[in-house]
Amino acid sequence: MDKKIDRLKNILKNLKRVVIAYSGGLDSTFLLKCAVDTLGPKNVLAVTARSETYPLSEYREAVNIAGSIGAKLLTIHTEELNIKNFRSNPVNRCYYCKSELFKKLDGIKNRYGMAHVLDGTNCDDLKDVRHGRKAARELGVKSPLLKAKITKADIRKFSKGLGLPTWDKPSFACLASRFPFKDEITAAGLRRIGYSENYLKGLGFKQFRVRVHKDIARIEVLKDEFKKALEFHDSISDKLKKFGFVYVTLDLGGYRTGSMHEAV
Repeated sequence: MDKKIDRLKNILKNLKRVVIAYSGGLDSTFLLKCAVDTLGPKNVLAVTARSETYPLSEYREAVNIAGSIGAKLLTIHTEELNIKNFRSNPVNRCYYCKSELFKKLDGIKNRYGMAHVLDGTNCDDLKDVRHGRKAARELGVKSPLLKAKITKADIRKFSKGLGLPTWDKPSFACLASRFPFKDEITAAGLRRIGYSENYLKGLGFKQFRVRVHKDIARIEVLKDEFKKALEFHDSISDKLKKFGFVYVTLDLGGYRTGSMHEAV
């Protein structure tokens, strides 16, 4: 394990001055912490993107964590919903989203005299469908965690040892991933999902998704939280219907990443 950390530090040292695509999640927080510790805060710029696809609560948490690390943070706005190829929600939707983000980060890199743009891709990300990786390769984005052969489990262990509050944070994907492919992504639909998931978070659920199928909310929670979902079934149903859903369902398959790909 120590060899992986040493390898990561050596990779970062060779990159010298970096811009980090920072969301406040497990992976990018760990990368940011390692970069600041290795290169010094003057040589690291964290950039967080604000748009309709990410909840305000996630952004606020990211700002607080970056401050605790001592990192310089820049907030930008991305406009995915203005991109027809993103809004129409094809299977490779993430390619257009990441292209929008990385192009802006590349401009920031040049403006601030940095050498490279980094993201938090790790070894486990290669097991899933990741169309955004194509955009990263096209725009020369570096993935130090992947190059150092660091896994998600490694990141959690290292993050805990570093005292990072994200060490046990559940994985989070942008709200656009809750729509079935080819269903148009709209600002109103994103807000409805955001309100719904924020409500579930307030009830104390650990890992969940509210997937949207027209007027149906398909809720995924961990299987060991099915009992809790049933205990709160009336309040969950009532609240989500107030947000605009007609039907509210519990997916008996439980929480899993990339479930929208099952229909492709």
